[in-house]
Amino acid sequence: MNITNLFRISLKALVSNKFRALLTMLGIIIGVAAVIAMLAIGQGSKKSIQDEISKMGSNMIMVQPGADMFSGGARMSASANQSMVLEDYDALKAQSNYISAISPMVNASGQSIYGANNWPVGMQGVNQDYLSIRKYGIGSGRIFTEREINTAAKVCLIGQTVVEELFGEGVDPVGKSIRYNKIPFEVIGVLTEKGENGMGQDQDDVLLAPYTTVQKRVVAITYLNGIYCSATTEDVSDKAKAEMEAILRVQHQIKEGDDDDFHVRSQKEMLTMFSSTSSVMTILLAVIAGISLIVGGIGIMNIMFVSVTERTREIGLRMAVGARGLDILTQFLIEAVLISIVGGVIGVAIGVGSSFVIKSMLNWPIVITTSSIVLSFAVCTFTGVFFGWYPAKKAANLDPIDAIRYE
Repeated sequence: MNITNLFRISLKALVSNKFRALLTMLGIIIGVAAVIAMLAIGQGSKKSIQDEISKMGSNMIMVQPGADMFSGGARMSASANQSMVLEDYDALKAQSNYISAISPMVNASGQSIYGANNWPVGMQGVNQDYLSIRKYGIGSGRIFTEREINTAAKVCLIGQTVVEELFGEGVDPVGKSIRYNKIPFEVIGVLTEKGENGMGQDQDDVLLAPYTTVQKRVVAITYLNGIYCSATTEDVSDKAKAEMEAILRVQHQIKEGDDDDFHVRSQKEMLTMFSSTSSVMTILLAVIAGISLIVGGIGIMNIMFVSVTERTREIGLRMAVGARGLDILTQFLIEAVLISIVGGVIGVAIGVGSSFVIKSMLNWPIVITTSSIVLSFAVCTFTGVFFGWYPAKKAANLDPIDAIRYE
């Protein structure tokens, strides 16, 4: 019997039991839809993180005091976390061949106040290079000058969130004075709006001042909280990182074999780390969703067993008039695969649709890839063959005489 006739017989058998076939498909439909939706959310999250890190500057390098806890470094004393000083910044600036911009970083926390309005915001002490490193622009006003840095002038730049909270929307605060921890600061510039990053942090909730001002007038410390750099190109980020580590080891007089009292991390490393974490989460989500496909496959096997039992006499008659065991096996396999594929098509449609619903309602980033759809179809076909094989084999092995006598 040719494959076309077997296909027609299989299709007719499914159509005659439409409701049962639909119920059997439900497991496949839910499984495929869940896999596509979960992969779309996972891939969307991964791409969003990659885009946000790239916006921050894909060639950015951060130097911070203390051991790198993410790399298994031992917890160090408080003094080790105060090991970064201005001399380190000067050495890196003078000796590094792969750095295009470099800025010290001194952090402070407190309240910014203007009139009756106040807003909690972290103050970051930096120099002029910090804006190019972090891809900030000046919306109005100006950046602080070298003279203002040298004299620890009480001037600052603020982000759009701080502007709206202290002054209201549409107000240009340039030239006005605010207080930060009771210290007056003149607003000399407003940063261009950047919005939230991929980790939900508001990049406009920022207040920048000369690092000397924050260091001497606000927090009264002699050390730095970190150093931000920008490699000349993304391709030399690894070389820049290695060179900076070598320079700082000499600066800190660290002997060979001893642990660093600082850690250097490039944006490239962060991108790899976040992408790796996101990939693991995506796989985990897909595996959880894939369990539905296994449940759907068990449903197919169950219904195929029922179908074989119900059609035992039919199988016996067909074998009596010349149908081979291979023909019976193929027929039932076609039925199982048809259920899987039709369920897969419906599941793909629902999965794609639900992904866009999630995007519009929850504003989550999604990325629907061709590979996820192809993978879903491949799994559907495999599920139909795998779970349909045993019932089909059972039907093919029936004895024609016993099958005809079956009541």
